[in-house]
Amino acid sequence: MEKSYSYPLNADWSTEELTTVIKMFQLVEDAYEIGASREAILKQYRDFKVIVNSKAEEKQLGRQFEAESGYELYQVIKTAQASDRQTIKLLER
Repeated sequence: MEKSYSYPLNADWSTEELTTVIKMFQLVEDAYEIGASREAILKQYRDFKVIVNSKAEEKQLGRQFEAESGYELYQVIKTAQASDRQTIKLLER
Protein backbone atom coordinates (compact mmCIF):
# COMPACT_ATOMS: atom_id res chain seq x y z
CA MET A 1 0.00 0.00 0.00
CA GLU A 2 1.38 3.39 -0.98
CA LYS A 3 1.43 5.86 1.87
CA SER A 4 0.99 9.46 0.82
CA TYR A 5 1.12 11.25 4.14
CA SER A 6 3.82 12.71 6.31
CA TYR A 7 4.59 12.38 9.99
CA PRO A 8 4.02 15.34 12.33
CA LEU A 9 7.53 16.35 13.37
CA ASN A 10 9.18 19.20 15.23
CA ALA A 11 12.07 20.97 13.48
CA ASP A 12 13.80 21.43 16.86
CA TRP A 13 14.17 17.68 17.46
CA SER A 14 17.55 16.01 17.03
CA THR A 15 18.00 13.20 14.50
CA GLU A 16 17.75 10.67 17.34
CA GLU A 17 14.55 12.26 18.61
CA LEU A 18 13.07 12.32 15.09
CA THR A 19 13.89 8.64 14.70
CA THR A 20 12.17 7.81 18.02
CA VAL A 21 9.01 9.72 17.09
CA ILE A 22 8.90 8.24 13.57
CA LYS A 23 9.26 4.71 15.00
CA MET A 24 6.27 5.40 17.27
CA PHE A 25 4.11 6.43 14.33
CA GLN A 26 5.33 3.45 12.30
CA LEU A 27 4.21 1.14 15.11
CA VAL A 28 0.81 2.86 15.09
CA GLU A 29 0.59 2.16 11.34
CA ASP A 30 1.61 -1.46 11.92
CA ALA A 31 -1.00 -1.86 14.66
CA TYR A 32 -3.68 -0.99 12.10
CA GLU A 33 -2.21 -2.62 8.99
CA ILE A 34 -0.50 -5.86 10.07
CA GLY A 35 -0.44 -5.95 13.86
CA ALA A 36 2.36 -4.82 16.17
CA SER A 37 4.04 -6.23 19.24
CA ARG A 38 2.41 -4.94 22.42
CA GLU A 39 5.81 -4.88 24.13
CA ALA A 40 7.35 -2.87 21.26
CA ILE A 41 4.48 -0.36 21.33
CA LEU A 42 4.76 0.19 25.08
CA LYS A 43 8.57 0.49 25.00
CA GLN A 44 8.47 2.89 22.06
CA TYR A 45 5.77 4.94 23.79
CA ARG A 46 8.00 5.30 26.87
CA ASP A 47 10.82 6.55 24.62
CA PHE A 48 8.37 8.80 22.74
CA LYS A 49 7.17 10.36 26.03
CA VAL A 50 10.75 11.40 26.89
CA ILE A 51 10.69 13.60 23.77
CA VAL A 52 6.99 14.51 23.73
CA ASN A 53 6.52 14.93 27.47
CA SER A 54 3.49 17.22 27.48
CA LYS A 55 0.00 15.78 27.05
CA ALA A 56 -0.96 18.78 24.92
CA GLU A 57 1.89 18.19 22.46
CA GLU A 58 1.15 14.47 22.36
CA LYS A 59 -2.52 15.16 21.58
CA GLN A 60 -1.57 17.70 18.92
CA LEU A 61 0.83 15.28 17.20
CA GLY A 62 -1.72 12.49 17.50
CA ARG A 63 -4.43 14.62 15.89
CA GLN A 64 -2.09 15.69 13.07
CA PHE A 65 -1.12 12.09 12.40
CA GLU A 66 -4.73 10.94 12.47
CA ALA A 67 -5.72 13.71 10.03
CA GLU A 68 -2.95 12.57 7.66
CA SER A 69 -3.26 8.80 8.02
CA GLY A 70 -6.59 7.97 9.66
CA TYR A 71 -4.70 6.09 12.40
CA GLU A 72 -5.10 7.03 16.07
CA LEU A 73 -2.02 7.13 18.30
CA TYR A 74 -4.20 7.34 21.43
CA GLN A 75 -6.27 4.28 20.49
CA VAL A 76 -3.17 2.15 19.87
CA ILE A 77 -1.57 3.17 23.19
CA LYS A 78 -4.81 2.69 25.13
CA THR A 79 -5.35 -0.75 23.58
CA ALA A 80 -1.76 -1.83 24.25
CA GLN A 81 -1.95 -0.69 27.88
CA ALA A 82 -5.27 -2.44 28.50
CA SER A 83 -4.49 -5.67 26.67
CA ASP A 84 -2.49 -8.73 27.61
CA ARG A 85 -2.27 -9.94 24.01
CA GLN A 86 1.23 -10.10 22.52
CA THR A 87 0.10 -8.58 19.22
CA ILE A 88 -2.03 -5.46 18.95
CA LYS A 89 -4.17 -5.27 15.82
CA LEU A 90 -6.77 -2.56 15.38
CA LEU A 91 -9.35 -2.39 12.65
CA GLU A 92 -9.16 0.44 10.16
CA ARG A 93 -12.18 2.69 10.02
